Amino acid sequence: MSMKKWLTLFSFSSLPSLLGVSLSFGLIPVTPAMAADSTELVVYSARKEHLMKPLLDQFSAQTGIQVTLYTGKDGALIERVKSEGSQTPADVLMMADAGNLGYAAEQGLFESINSPLIEQAIPAHLRDPQMRWTALSIRARTIVYSTERVKPEQLSSYAQLGDANWKGRLCLRSGNHVYNKSLVASMIAHEGEAQAKQTVENWVNNLAAKPFAKDSEVMKAILSNRCDVGIVNSYYFGQEITKNPQAKMALFWANQASTGTHINVSGAGIVKASKNKQKALKLLEWLSQDQAQTLYAEKNYEHPANPNNQPSEALSRWGAFKADQLNLAKVAELQQNAVLLMQKAKYQ
Repeated sequence: MSMKKWLTLFSFSSLPSLLGVSLSFGLIPVTPAMAADSTELVVYSARKEHLMKPLLDQFSAQTGIQVTLYTGKDGALIERVKSEGSQTPADVLMMADAGNLGYAAEQGLFESINSPLIEQAIPAHLRDPQMRWTALSIRARTIVYSTERVKPEQLSSYAQLGDANWKGRLCLRSGNHVYNKSLVASMIAHEGEAQAKQTVENWVNNLAAKPFAKDSEVMKAILSNRCDVGIVNSYYFGQEITKNPQAKMALFWANQASTGTHINVSGAGIVKASKNKQKALKLLEWLSQDQAQTLYAEKNYEHPANPNNQPSEALSRWGAFKADQLNLAKVAELQQNAVLLMQKAKYQ
């Protein structure tokens, strides 16, 4: 079997178990001879293989364009493309969170996307103003609460979770994670640094436990009575409630009386060093349209980025909400400000 075909069968994330080592993208470089040839598309994706492969298989079936998929962590994929430089086999880079997309763009990794089709399909606030990347799906980062110990009328906004009545009742994921960096960046954009810092300090004072590594751990803490409220990405809630339909827990859409609930995206851009830019563009355009939008979002309990597509039945049960219309490029721009602010507020 050729090296190209062997690599096509496995994602980067599956290699450690095969090799018996912890794989770092810097340890085993993929050379052009190892990658798919120029008639195929190579996608580096931070979205997991089970989410992306069915979609890419459909794209291949409909267009005849074969796709080789590699998966890995956002940061590691960015560093890999940087280290490979002009010799990278990657054509498309898919990331989770506007912060990661913005960082990749600022590193000069993306080609500008020239596509009236994408501009018509994806709202402007979900695209980079310079069209270096576009959203493909939306998730909300909002409040989750115990339905046994909290009434929804007690909730209103992210800032309100800093009120005294939530002392010892709040659980959060680590401030080091990009999802919370982006949330705090949006707060800075809307309220200014002073007010955002006060809110974060109030959160820290109300914590029932040390910040967790994962959103799923925040929800487990709520279900085990360690805390009553938290902040999570909506798709993590979808995963949990599917596994545990009887869970006494619900989502509350934050900031409905003001800026709207903070949203973020998974998205993609065309790699500047791609040898297949037209085919890469065709993939992004295909992913922005109806069939792909529905499947892409449903697989991970997310909302379609194309507003012409309705959310899945499962998401519809959570109720409609007003989403923040802040351009996510601003969220990416303010990431470092958010990091410094959280350090000052002692939110680790």
